[in-house]
Amino acid sequence: MKKIFFFLFTASAFTSIAQKNDSLLSKVYYWDKLEVKKEDTRIRRQVLEGKTLALDNFEVHTSTLEPGKAPHPPHVHADQEELMIVKEGQVKITIAGKSKILGPGSIAFAMPGDEHGIENAGNTQATYLILKYKGKLPNIERGKQAGGSFMLDWKELTTKNTGKGYRRDFFNRATSQLKQFEMHTTALNSDSVSHAPHTHVQEEIILIVRGNVEMFIDGKLYKGSVGDLYFLSANVPHALKNIGKEQCEYFAFQWRD
Repeated sequence: MKKIFFFLFTASAFTSIAQKNDSLLSKVYYWDKLEVKKEDTRIRRQVLEGKTLALDNFEVHTSTLEPGKAPHPPHVHADQEELMIVKEGQVKITIAGKSKILGPGSIAFAMPGDEHGIENAGNTQATYLILKYKGKLPNIERGKQAGGSFMLDWKELTTKNTGKGYRRDFFNRATSQLKQFEMHTTALNSDSVSHAPHTHVQEEIILIVRGNVEMFIDGKLYKGSVGDLYFLSANVPHALKNIGKEQCEYFAFQWRD
C-alpha cells in the first residue's frame, strides 16, 4: 500500500486559494541548481522571492562565509522579520545586543526594530539560510507580546519519538507579521511516510536536512535531497515519503495570516 498511496489522492478534489497576484507557487527549489554569486565577503545563493497569500514579500537566500567573515555590518529591518537557520559550521549571531554561538540546525529570529548581525565563528566555512518576510496585516505589539526576538540551539531541543522516527519542536506562536508561525523538524525511517496526503490553510516550507525524499504536490511527485527546499501554497495537497535506505530529516515551517 505504501508504494501506491500517493496516487489515491487526486489534485482535482482540491482548489488552491492562492490569489492571482501571488507570484510564488508550489514547487521544489534544488540546491545544486541555485545560481552561485561570489560577493566581497560571502558566497550567496538566491532561493526564492515573491508574494504569497499571507505575505506581501517573502525572500529566501543562503550565505556561505569564510572563518571570521560577516556578510555585512549589523542592521535593522523596520517592517519585516528575519529567520536565520544554520546549515553548516559555527556562527555568532547577535540580536539586540545579545550574542550566541550556534551550530547546524540552530535558528535565530529577529523582530522588526531589533539590530542583528551574523559572522562565522568557526574554523571552517559556515553556511546559513535567511528567511525575510513582510506580512499583509503586521502588528508589532502582537510580536512583542508573543516574546519578541529569540535564538534556539539545536543541541538544547527536546527529541520526541514518533514511532517512525522523531520530531523536534522549535516554536509555535504569533509574530509581528503573522497570526501563527510554527516550526519543527521531522526524522523519518526508511520507507516511512510523513502522513497521508492532506491540505491546510497554512503555507509551508519543507527544507531537507539529510536523506532522500519524494514529495507529493498536487498530483505530481518531486524527489529531493539535502539542501533542497519545497514551497507549498495554502490548501495544496501534499505528503512526503523517505525513499532512501537511511533515515531522512527535514525542517517544516508553517504560517498563516
